[in-house]
Amino acid sequence: MLPEHLRFSVHNGERVHLGITGSVAAYKAVELLRMLQELELQVSVTLTEAAARFVTPLTFQALDASPVYHGMWDGAESAFGHLEPAQEARCLLVAPATANTLAKMAHGIADDLLSTQALAFTGPVVVAPAMNPRLWDAPATQENLATLRGRGVRVLEPCSGRMACGEKGKGRLTDLRDIVAHCLKALTVQDMAGTQVLVSLGPTREFFDPARYWSNPSTGIMGGALAMAAWMRGAQVSVVHGPVDIWLPPAVSYTAVNTAREMFTACTDLWPAQDVGIMTAAVSDFSPVPHGPEKFKKRSLNSGEFTVPFAVNPDILRTLGHTKTTGQKLIGFCAETRDLAGYAAFKLKEKRCDLMVANSIASPGSGFGSPTNAVTVLDAHNRLEEWPVLPKAEVAWRLLEWLVHILR
Repeated sequence: MLPEHLRFSVHNGERVHLGITGSVAAYKAVELLRMLQELELQVSVTLTEAAARFVTPLTFQALDASPVYHGMWDGAESAFGHLEPAQEARCLLVAPATANTLAKMAHGIADDLLSTQALAFTGPVVVAPAMNPRLWDAPATQENLATLRGRGVRVLEPCSGRMACGEKGKGRLTDLRDIVAHCLKALTVQDMAGTQVLVSLGPTREFFDPARYWSNPSTGIMGGALAMAAWMRGAQVSVVHGPVDIWLPPAVSYTAVNTAREMFTACTDLWPAQDVGIMTAAVSDFSPVPHGPEKFKKRSLNSGEFTVPFAVNPDILRTLGHTKTTGQKLIGFCAETRDLAGYAAFKLKEKRCDLMVANSIASPGSGFGSPTNAVTVLDAHNRLEEWPVLPKAEVAWRLLEWLVHILR
């Protein structure tokens, strides 16, 4: 299943044509198909003769891929199957792609159905190679990849590891999430190309002793969705994140931190080079004064009471807002239990943001750990909107639509 921060609905109903070639990794195309369908994309499929030795066309037909092509001359679907993907699909995705198929695509050879479809296709093309490391490293393969990249084909390089043959090296099919993400990007208008975007996400942990810390339940889903949406739209994205498990494309830059002060340093260091800051992180406003390097023992208490002094952490959002240049835009988030509009208005002005998003952490289906959010959004021109409970990916997309309008 796809994680929540990848579940964008903006391309619902659009068609992707999936080409599958004769790699051992062909079986992974079944799960890849399901992931694409989770996004409500229409998926048609072509299997090469070699791919059909690993997984049958019937498998994809049973999973509602339509149409499913196989042989050049079988006539099962259409007399013009070699042309239909170019007429119907928005994106051609070849995964896994063998060295043989890459060579055909690079040199315009059209001797089977998939290579003919690829030659005729005029839209965005994504290829995810999978092969033995020797085939990947071969000069001919690398020259073919350079040719394809020069034509604008998105090449998702394979991972390193142990191969089916027992050898180790670079050749394993990349993460399916990366393939889906690049497919979404290929379908998306690049209206944030050339924009540098900084996103903070997740909680911070403020340690009292080696065993205990002060924190919150943030999972980083909202920030992950915003980072994904900005990357899909062509932005260069840098993420500063607390202790969360959020997958993002390898093209996104990561800085991992634990404490609020570490996040403050990372964000302020990166901020001067950014065009946009989106601060979704649930930063601890206070941190306990550390007990020390040893674990605190309750037997050291003289009574049943236990008091821990707290220190105020630096305000990241306010610092970025008060140091931003004329061209920089800043989006802030605040988690509230009541009066979302009032707190959004106060914090928008006090922290000098361009957009403030107040999300309810008291309403069902909203806030920490939830795949959905209910938010109130206010900008510096006093435009105010209250959105119902929506998937966080949908909230992220709407916010970036708002941001792109501001940037224009």
